[in-house]
Amino acid sequence: MEHYDGLRDVAKKKLQIADHMLTMTYPFVKDPKILLAVMDNVFLAMVNGVASILSYERTYKRIPPFQDTFVSKFNMFKQKCAPKYNIDRSYLDTIQEIKELIHEHKKSPMEFSRKDSFVICTNDYDLKTITLDTLKEYISKAKSFIDITSRIVENE
Repeated sequence: MEHYDGLRDVAKKKLQIADHMLTMTYPFVKDPKILLAVMDNVFLAMVNGVASILSYERTYKRIPPFQDTFVSKFNMFKQKCAPKYNIDRSYLDTIQEIKELIHEHKKSPMEFSRKDSFVICTNDYDLKTITLDTLKEYISKAKSFIDITSRIVENE
């Protein structure tokens, strides 16, 4: 099994975990902090999908070497792979949006739960809200993105 196949499988597994947490665990437990874990797993699924395509392209020497950082991988994917495989810009925007939410959460001085949402408060008192509906959209977007990455890696 090639390295890119392993990354694709990790992406699928992370997406299954996120979906299970949102549809099975969250309704049972009703703890909005689970929404953060769902978001993390969706992000990891999409990042591993990106890494799978990059590894695939690198295996066949179609792209130059890149650093093993999120920014480096994301930029390489955005510049070289997304145009080549006609990957919609909305997937890249979703990855960037989730990355920013995770970053905001890590540096936020305050966070709290309200009804079926998790609210992150920044230093400037900007509020970022993670809701059930938002996460359902992220999971849906991630599923189609992982399907695209799987087809790219499996077909060629």
